Amino acid sequence: MRRVLPLAVMSLLTVLLIVSDHPFPPPSDADRESRTAVVALGDSTMSGEGAGNYESGTDGEQGGNWCHRSRDAEIGKTTIEADRKFNLACSGANSEKLRNDQLPRLREIAGSHRVIAIVVAIGANDDPRFSEILNKCFEAWGKRSDCTSAVAPEWSKRVRRMIPKVENTLSAIRQTMRDSSYLDSSYQLVVQSYAAPVSPRMPRSLQNLSGCPLRTSDLEWVVEDAVPELSNGLRTAASEVGARFLDLSRAGEGHEACAGGSDTSSEWFTRLSVDWDGLRDQGRSSHALQESFHPNARGHEQIGRCLSEFLASDKRDGACVPRLDGTLGLTTES
Repeated sequence: MRRVLPLAVMSLLTVLLIVSDHPFPPPSDADRESRTAVVALGDSTMSGEGAGNYESGTDGEQGGNWCHRSRDAEIGKTTIEADRKFNLACSGANSEKLRNDQLPRLREIAGSHRVIAIVVAIGANDDPRFSEILNKCFEAWGKRSDCTSAVAPEWSKRVRRMIPKVENTLSAIRQTMRDSSYLDSSYQLVVQSYAAPVSPRMPRSLQNLSGCPLRTSDLEWVVEDAVPELSNGLRTAASEVGARFLDLSRAGEGHEACAGGSDTSSEWFTRLSVDWDGLRDQGRSSHALQESFHPNARGHEQIGRCLSEFLASDKRDGACVPRLDGTLGLTTES
């Protein structure tokens, strides 16, 4: 004889199904559980722009894909134990493009692998438009004027407008994982900020087209005001969704583009980089300067080292700062 559940029990189950923050998970997928993955999402600083050694199809060869996903990007340099490290980031991405282009792929990976960490770098291409500002400072150098007087008064407003967009994107990442039957606590969600790629402390002989054509006063504003404020905005967005935050605002100190003078081996960022062959190709000319002022392969290796330390820690916030031995290391807040 079939047993019938009491009406009270049925009602309780109905309520639980409606109000639960997470759907009841399907039976465990043994294959997914046996394969772990770390996933990188975001823009050029995460994709590996400037590091070279780009994945096939991401250097403009196919359909205008200029994501510049490098095999030497930081996510590949982490020492976190995982079967796969997926780099979904794309140069030039903003929050909307991350949601539209990268989250569908994240959903697929979350279904085929057990994702243990997601690392996100996004926001600079939203309202701050940081690369655009650097370009304006480059143009100002050529006109023997400054760019700070034009962009600095609006910077705080741009950062404030960015915060809810990044927060919405992080919430969408959370929801994508919940839809794939993950609890928020079953993986790490890390938001990282941006490092200043240039510094006013560089030889004057390199403040030109042979290195870093930017005025000292503009560089001071970038390092002392723009980058720290952008970092604080991203920290706010991360906090709103319960994500961990890794501050890179000081990560490049002493290792910025042109900081090494005649010796570039200590620099972790690209100087002005021009694809001269690309300038003669109509399909590539608009991307001829794309790699300029991004972390190079050495920079990605150092950031990957610090990220590894952070992923292995249990601190909510951390920062990457150069050590006396010339490497990048983690410092955490209590």
